Amino acid sequence: MGDGDGKSSPFTLALVAGGCAGTSVDVALHPLDTLRTRLQSEGGFFKAGGFRGMYKGLLSAALGSAPGAAFFFSTYETIKAVQKSAAGDEHWTHHATASSCGEVAACLVRVPTAVVTQNMQVGRYASMTEAISETFARNGIRGFYAGYGTTVMREIPFSFIQFPIYEAFKAKWAKYQGAECSPVQGAACGSAAGSIAAAVTTPLDVAKTRIVLDVPADGTPTRYTGTIKTLQIITAEEGVMGLFKGIGPRVTWISIGGFIFFGAYEGATSTLWKSGLW
Repeated sequence: MGDGDGKSSPFTLALVAGGCAGTSVDVALHPLDTLRTRLQSEGGFFKAGGFRGMYKGLLSAALGSAPGAAFFFSTYETIKAVQKSAAGDEHWTHHATASSCGEVAACLVRVPTAVVTQNMQVGRYASMTEAISETFARNGIRGFYAGYGTTVMREIPFSFIQFPIYEAFKAKWAKYQGAECSPVQGAACGSAAGSIAAAVTTPLDVAKTRIVLDVPADGTPTRYTGTIKTLQIITAEEGVMGLFKGIGPRVTWISIGGFIFFGAYEGATSTLWKSGLW
């Protein structure tokens, strides 16, 4: 991403703009995320809470969204700039690689946030403090990183699909109109790219949700112990369509969220750059 003059965003600018963008999306679309989580849970939508308490876990999601998004964009812009400097020009592989690195960094914040938020969304805990204390008491710090590998495995292909498409859409739109894309146009490109990537990576999202929510109350071993095993269990017990549970809310969330996210990021980048602070 860059500003209206096609410059790359410096580290601190990407940090602030990314944080603003992430918080805007997670707060605005939290009910859709709750809907997705409950649809993907093993017990099913109504057992997980149905349409009640759609804002459960909002505080934890909001607290984690800014640092998670900031980690992503600051890493993304830095890696992209390093690759461009070394190669002399941008290439779609630079976007894919930079976004993948960004996801690995963002997941350091995103996964613990999801563990707390999703367990609250299905009604396992009544408050954020209870979710944090119970998770820590059960498995220590490791408990907050349940599903980290699966989340990274989901986010890397997602970014490999989304960001090259996003950058390509922006480039074609800019070429067509003979000027750089506006924040709204950039938002539309991000929304379209995100919806495509969201649909393709839904099975990995379902697997991640199952692993995060797999906390047996009676001390029995967990069922979902790895990405491949989880996908195999879901396919065997629920069929191939079980891998696509929640695809509607997921695609809708990311499509709308992508518009808000990239719009907020592009807008914040442009505004902050023009302010003279960067």
